[in-house]
Amino acid sequence: MHVGIGVFFQGLEPGRDDHGVLRDQLALADAAEGAGFGSIWTAEHHFTRYQMMPNPAQFLTYMAGRTTRARLGTMVMVLPWHDPVRVAEEIAWLDSVSGGRVVLGLGRGLGSVEFDGFRLDMGESRTRFVEYATAISESLETGAIEHDGTLYRQPRAELHPPAFTTFRGRTYASAVSPESAKIMATLGFGLMLIAQKPWETTLQETNDYRELYREVQREEPPAPVLVNFTTVDRDPGRAREMHERFAVGYARSTIDHYEFTNPRLEHVNGYEYYAGLRRNIEKHGLARFNRFLADLQIGGTPDEVVDATVDRVRALGAGGVVNVLGFGGMTGEESRHTFETYARDVLPRLAAIDPERDICAPAPAGQHA
Repeated sequence: MHVGIGVFFQGLEPGRDDHGVLRDQLALADAAEGAGFGSIWTAEHHFTRYQMMPNPAQFLTYMAGRTTRARLGTMVMVLPWHDPVRVAEEIAWLDSVSGGRVVLGLGRGLGSVEFDGFRLDMGESRTRFVEYATAISESLETGAIEHDGTLYRQPRAELHPPAFTTFRGRTYASAVSPESAKIMATLGFGLMLIAQKPWETTLQETNDYRELYREVQREEPPAPVLVNFTTVDRDPGRAREMHERFAVGYARSTIDHYEFTNPRLEHVNGYEYYAGLRRNIEKHGLARFNRFLADLQIGGTPDEVVDATVDRVRALGAGGVVNVLGFGGMTGEESRHTFETYARDVLPRLAAIDPERDICAPAPAGQHA
């Protein structure tokens, strides 16, 4: 199956400066292709040390020049925080210079601190996401961007260079609400699954979306991409300790960054799910929710990580898995140890399983619309 690495510039370790975190994570990115990872990804966040990456396209352009084969993925670019013209141009340029290696993940954002920093109304994010995604997706197929919507009006402007080839089959949305599911299916987007809900709910929503996509497109959707924050060690005791420290620490940083306990979300249009989530946290307690989020991640010995990954990929019909291997307060040494253990003891075994599974195999050059 396809196995990628997510590079997460998270500064939770006490006493580390931002530049030290960047150096450690860039070292993992530089080692990824040679270690056998098939793709390199990063997420977008702003204004805190939760994840210090303001523009995934910028990082991936840097990595395009340092790699020859690995695909380059955004998990995700948060569209309401960008001018759609710039996203379309940056992605088309990156795709051109990398020879069609881009995998485009898109999202609408959740962090109040980020919307506030950009002086944007969170309540408009769903509309902006749908309009921006529509315009960008169409521009990557046609080589020109234009749109006449409620919040986004763009006169026709050409992209030079255009995307290397079609983005059909290699564009993903990080979450699909019932309200926007049909437009995502119409655009031909696949699902990027970043664990946040009960596993049974994730399976059901994935199956529901697959059926909707078939109805709209009259074909199979792109195989989902599963993103996981992964801990692994050969020693069972050490593996459990890593999960307790780093997966739990990461889960708590997620709760804090997204302010899941803040009543504000109850009054923001389009975020009704998170209002219900806050009430659930109040009912059952923050510690229990922290544990729930942590235990959604995969961790353990190499055998346990392989078994859990295979089970989830097959249950979802996923095209592969993307692993974040440095997070939750890991030191540079700890993230390197996790990376090396995974690359040595897990990656080769997964690569030999279900080799037909592969995320969004790039289309041959010359198939641009």
